[in-house]
Amino acid sequence: MPLELDLALPPEVAYDELARYAAILAAAGLHPGEADFVHIRKRSLDARGRRPLVRLRADIYLRAEPAPAHALLGPWFSYPDVRHAKRRVLVVGAGPAGLFAALRCIELGMRPIVLERGRDVRARRRDLAAINKEHRVDPDSNYCFGEGGAGTYSDGKLYTRATKRGDVGRILRRLVQHGATPDILVDAHPHIGTNKLPAVVQSLRDVIIAAGGEVRFETRVEDFILENNYLRGVVTQTGEAIEAEATVLATGHSARDIYELLHRRGVAIEAKPFALGVRVEHPQALIDRAQYGRPERGLLPAASYALVEQTQVREARRGVFSFCMCPGGFIVPAATAPGEIVVNGMSPSRRDSRFANSGIVAAVELVDLDVARHGPLAGLRFQQAIEQAACRLAGGTQAAPAQLLGDFLQKKQSPTLLETSYQPGLVSVELDAILGPALSERLRQGFRAFGRKIPDFATNAAQIVGVESRTSSPIRIPRDNETLRHPTVAGLYPCGEGAGYAGGIVSAAMDGERVAEAVFGE
Repeated sequence: MPLELDLALPPEVAYDELARYAAILAAAGLHPGEADFVHIRKRSLDARGRRPLVRLRADIYLRAEPAPAHALLGPWFSYPDVRHAKRRVLVVGAGPAGLFAALRCIELGMRPIVLERGRDVRARRRDLAAINKEHRVDPDSNYCFGEGGAGTYSDGKLYTRATKRGDVGRILRRLVQHGATPDILVDAHPHIGTNKLPAVVQSLRDVIIAAGGEVRFETRVEDFILENNYLRGVVTQTGEAIEAEATVLATGHSARDIYELLHRRGVAIEAKPFALGVRVEHPQALIDRAQYGRPERGLLPAASYALVEQTQVREARRGVFSFCMCPGGFIVPAATAPGEIVVNGMSPSRRDSRFANSGIVAAVELVDLDVARHGPLAGLRFQQAIEQAACRLAGGTQAAPAQLLGDFLQKKQSPTLLETSYQPGLVSVELDAILGPALSERLRQGFRAFGRKIPDFATNAAQIVGVESRTSSPIRIPRDNETLRHPTVAGLYPCGEGAGYAGGIVSAAMDGERVAEAVFGE
């Protein structure tokens, strides 16, 4: 067994490979010749004290005990040939839930047919450029739709608290096998980066095809083949009917036409709580100074934060919290249809932008929605109304409504705005006119509380950009806890974030694997 060691090192030592190796051996009381291999098992940044430290957990393999093969990566994944498999499974959506469901299907000897409404991960770039430069939104290929799903071009954070839903390490190892940096197996808050994810996603697709699976792009599902409460397959936009014994529905939290289709065809869906708010953008240097307590961060990574506050408006308590914080990142347009404004955040792998941004959102409960009028689509309608108002008041393009944060707290329009990372541009608008009085007041209470925790956070050194409305699905597609199948429609397996069972890349991937296993067990 290796010698296990926990230690804390200053950043200039922890991020220098030779210095780190020497410090680990010294802490273990060893000389360089006595150790054959040092494996860093976990790494996290601790900035709570006056001097930031990097905490490491290391395994030291002595000369007499060489490191086993795959000490870091674990066993390599292999995939059988399923070209002639008897069982076919439709997977609707090529985000993390759909791709990992397809891979698990292959491992279990089933042939997946993946249907993706958008374009492949490389071709998507042209559609993203059209949004940023021409303000033109393709409803089928954008920051949310297309190969890899919303996560591919909106950051690639891999941290999850859903550790009881599956094997997080298995998901991370699979990503490393397909090109992600091995650092994601070590870091406490792993991150691939928007610039690195496309190659990983393409590798996942290549493996599916090489094993005999099928991946079809620009294939939008427009109807279901339903017979006696059994989903036999789907009908695409070209009128083609595709049948299989099971359909995994992994369409993501923005596939509103799928929710509408389910509702229209009488397949049970439910309204669920979600959160909605704005993106706040600061100079990254401001966040670095506040979090690290020094004028320059030096070797330290771009600083982040996680904030939460309980607010009360009209005797109703709701949480306000930071969401998808992007250090050294960019704000991006995430609308999925013309006539709406939606913003999201992303960071490249180096997190080297001059800006920091984060969603600051307030919880929206069912009692806040007009369920009596809109039924299970009430949350969707609430989102749509706010997104359309944002577009209308900002001029009808993809330029986003924005306000200096200090001005928002004082309820006044900003005469000028700050430089921004948001490429389509900003328009000065009072955000109250979009969010309404209750949401606006909740955000004000939250920002004031956050300003007491981080110096200069809630001032005109920052600006808020609207709207951050796609934090999670406003709808849940119910499923049985054991079989993971829809309770009234056989053959239908709701999956991932769009069905209400995940909240990020890793949790969606784990859910995809679980659903594939459930299909296999039927």
